[in-house]
Amino acid sequence: MRTPVNDYLEEVRETCIAEGDQGAVADYIPELARVDPDRFAVALCTIDGTVYSVGDDEHRFTIQSLSKPFVYALALADRGLDKVLEHVGVEPSGDAFNEISLEDSGRPRNPMINIGAITTHGLAGPEDATPEQSMARIVQGLSGFAGRTLEVDEAVFESERQTADRNMSLAYMARAQGMLEDDPRDAVDGYTRQCSLIVDVRDLAVMAMTLAGGGRNPITDEQVVPPWVCRQVLSVMATCGMYDAAGDWMSSVGIPAKSGVSGGVLGSLPGQIGIGAFSPRLDAFGNSVRAVRACERLSNDMGLHLMQVPEVASHVLYDVVAPDDQGDGTREVKLQGTMHFAAAEVALRELEGVPEDDAPVVLDLSRVSSANRVGRRMLLEGVRRLKLDGHEVRVEDPNTVLDD
Repeated sequence: MRTPVNDYLEEVRETCIAEGDQGAVADYIPELARVDPDRFAVALCTIDGTVYSVGDDEHRFTIQSLSKPFVYALALADRGLDKVLEHVGVEPSGDAFNEISLEDSGRPRNPMINIGAITTHGLAGPEDATPEQSMARIVQGLSGFAGRTLEVDEAVFESERQTADRNMSLAYMARAQGMLEDDPRDAVDGYTRQCSLIVDVRDLAVMAMTLAGGGRNPITDEQVVPPWVCRQVLSVMATCGMYDAAGDWMSSVGIPAKSGVSGGVLGSLPGQIGIGAFSPRLDAFGNSVRAVRACERLSNDMGLHLMQVPEVASHVLYDVVAPDDQGDGTREVKLQGTMHFAAAEVALRELEGVPEDDAPVVLDLSRVSSANRVGRRMLLEGVRRLKLDGHEVRVEDPNTVLDD
């Protein structure tokens, strides 16, 4: 049996394409103005590091503002919460990403807008870090989140550097307010280089899942930052990550998220899933039109809204009975706990391992306490596909969790 998750993602992608091609690429950066506006990819990363992706998932692009939550995480891990809060606040600005948005104290309102991100850049690394050491720490740290070594796109870096006048003015403003420790030119160069790191949509999903998993990369098992850092970062992403569209995003999608002007969007749902989406056409807020559509669809279809009351999760698989144990070739898969998307996805992968022969399959749900709409649909689809593969399937469901 082949798990249906990729088929579903392809359906989401095709639906988003069919809704039209609104938006425009970020043409104020010369290198970004030359990108193919029709590229589109979606990826999911699960709690155990399984990555699903469709579309232009191997196409690489610069991370841009998607780097902000991860550099904020590094600054928190390196300097501590109190030190970072001395320089950058956590309040939503309600302003565009490149506005001069300061509190009365002169502190940038949050680390997700440019003036806050430029300030945060210099807080990565130890107290006495040089600009080069801060940048090295950022490359190392973001590579840890992605699970592979990231590199800078030098052409995009130079292109952005030549058009960084506004960011330079923001840096001087932060310096004048006593919030920026670095020389403004070094801060803007470092921030621009940070934004020029190259990723693909699968990287975004893994990075998002690392945040959602308490700082542990699900593929490498590296603890990139402490769990408390992830809680802080996700909280700020939830209220500030989508700029002046953050309120609409949180009410309609309900997943802590961040966007970037290259066309990427990532969503990080604590304990469940990391989402990456990419399409270069942007709306008036600087968010990818298609990527936002895809995240809306995923949230609505899979019940991923943060404010939706969750089922209590527990372990999924507790036993698989091999054919020889039954004596008649029957394979038995026993599940337990609560079936939501994350749990049902693991169960589907267990069913995916059933060989394509005509041996009977027993799906034992006697220890499954409940299933939400998504978990129920996924398990029923798994049963349907097993039958299409030629298996006789018997479902033991004494708690009627698969009934509507």
